[in-house]
Amino acid sequence: MEITVNGINLYYEKTGAGVPIILLHGNGEDHAIFDKLAEKLSADFTVYAPDSRCHGKSGAGRLDYALMAEDVVGFIRALAIKKPILYGFSDGGIIGLLIAMKYPDILSKLIVSGVNVNPFGLKIGFLLSTVKQYLKKRSAFDRLMLTQPHIKARELDKIRIPVLLTAGERDLIREKHTKRIANAIPNSKLMILPGEDHGSYVAHSDQLYTIIKNFC
Repeated sequence: MEITVNGINLYYEKTGAGVPIILLHGNGEDHAIFDKLAEKLSADFTVYAPDSRCHGKSGAGRLDYALMAEDVVGFIRALAIKKPILYGFSDGGIIGLLIAMKYPDILSKLIVSGVNVNPFGLKIGFLLSTVKQYLKKRSAFDRLMLTQPHIKARELDKIRIPVLLTAGERDLIREKHTKRIANAIPNSKLMILPGEDHGSYVAHSDQLYTIIKNFC
């Protein structure tokens, strides 16, 4: 299905019935990474899985986290989705944080995985390899990771809905950074998953099903 919001044509898939939940993928991916998770969640939830702007089957536009957050807010309003839960992986989690900060009443709960609030939250090895890759290819996706986001602790303090943060034990986000995010958000919980990396428990996996179900 497709819908035009915020000047962008967004492709999305909708499955299941029940409490609404929106699944937001990460940088350079599309909704298909949630194939197994969406199928499992559909037994309990109405699952919305959009492709972000410039990703998958959605339209092109300027890559900017604030604009992508407005895309999702427009998506929620256009489809009259009442108080959805939002799950965001990596870039999708950054978008979720921005929405919860700016629109405190639009979501019911927020779950984010492998999220950073500034580029220096990335482990130095990954950051340097991304710089090298950007200098070679000049990819807008790499530029986004290297220049955004810039979210302050005082902004995270504005979030009033329940928040669950997860990260892999071997995540590409520094663990200290993840813990600082959790400490800055009131009413938040943190799970560090043993043996997992940035997306091993997210992409093409249903491991998050129990975590989401228990939190929601």
